[in-house]
Amino acid sequence: MTTALSLDRITRTVSPKQIRSIVESQHAKLALWSGAVSSGKTIASLIAFLIALAAAPRTGLVVIVGRTLQTIERNILTPLQTPELFGALAKHVHHTTGATTATILGRQVHLIGASDARAEGRIRGATVALAYVDEVTLIPYSFWMMLLSRLRVDGARLLGTTNPDGPAHWLRTEFILRAAEVNMICWHFTLADNPSLAPAYTADLHAQYTGLWARRYITGEWCLAEGAVFDMFDPARHVVDLLPPIHRWIALGVDYGTTAPFAAVLLGLGRDANRHSRLYLTHEWRWDSKLQRRSLTDTEYSERLRGWLAGLEHPHVPGARGIRPEWTVVDPSAASFVQQLYRDGLTPTPADNAVLDGIRTVSSLLATRRLLIHRRCTGLLNELPSYCWDPDKAQRGEDTPIKVEDHSLDAMRYAIHTTEAVWRHQLQEAA
Repeated sequence: MTTALSLDRITRTVSPKQIRSIVESQHAKLALWSGAVSSGKTIASLIAFLIALAAAPRTGLVVIVGRTLQTIERNILTPLQTPELFGALAKHVHHTTGATTATILGRQVHLIGASDARAEGRIRGATVALAYVDEVTLIPYSFWMMLLSRLRVDGARLLGTTNPDGPAHWLRTEFILRAAEVNMICWHFTLADNPSLAPAYTADLHAQYTGLWARRYITGEWCLAEGAVFDMFDPARHVVDLLPPIHRWIALGVDYGTTAPFAAVLLGLGRDANRHSRLYLTHEWRWDSKLQRRSLTDTEYSERLRGWLAGLEHPHVPGARGIRPEWTVVDPSAASFVQQLYRDGLTPTPADNAVLDGIRTVSSLLATRRLLIHRRCTGLLNELPSYCWDPDKAQRGEDTPIKVEDHSLDAMRYAIHTTEAVWRHQLQEAA
């Protein structure tokens, strides 16, 4: 049979630990693959999901859950449709981008984004025969509990994957530590459990993740967020006095403030003396109403910001003035200022304000020295060393930086994380 032959081909490319997890997962109502990034847990869990799908009760829905539909498509459906990973089985996975259902091995599968507690209503009243949950720690607790209550037919099961979070996260305290009580079986994966990783790729992962992220995503620890957020920042490595030619002005990141400081930072892409492509934070503009003893209106902020951009001297272009970034990325809560920029001829973009995702993006760039900062960005450089995790919230299972003196840092995060799709491939091509 084609399916059996395909699965045989797949199992010859996975590790003994992956195979053991696939086999053992068939005997538990809840199965969880946890551990490092790129450790093979997703491939093992997807093989187990395909086996479970073939045997799932015909009564009830089959669902795949992720933070968003886009993450489901990227993390689950794209691998399933890749012949190099799943052989002939890939032909039996059908999905139209943006659609909320897919057909896998002839069975309709519902795709559910669960980014907040409101997603609970999408499964309320449903009967679920089989569920696959991508990145469980990112799913709201109320949705998870509702999903468990929907597994109400005989033989219903749930499979999930996750990277570790804080030790007080509900998934660890209420389920992993009570696995036997809740009929859950768990496996912990490290990079060594993925036989397909090239040594160079593994080395890159170790370089990209430091501090908190290395402990969670490389060694797979459930550990507290503590100390400095950007503990990899070193002025000797990351601060420059001279800029290379900037061949692409990518973004202006803006953190809006009235009583709090208003901050804007300019992000460019250039090549250093060794022809390595890097991101540079080149200029900064700030207005602190407490220091200036005067607040500005939206109209004044727009006028001064545009005037500042128009007056900037181009590095390495003598006499040339005026920099116009491709994107103006603005604090998403600053609705009135966004409208003012529209009226003044700019096309602002609301920032992606996923704080932890943005911090991870910036941390990876700093760790690999693909992000450098000009010494003139004094506000940003003053904020970087003192930006710390909130220890009280960490004890409650929340990863949250202390909201003090983070205005230029937010502007930096907005500019970099929101435009990742613009600059990421250029850094990779130059690596």
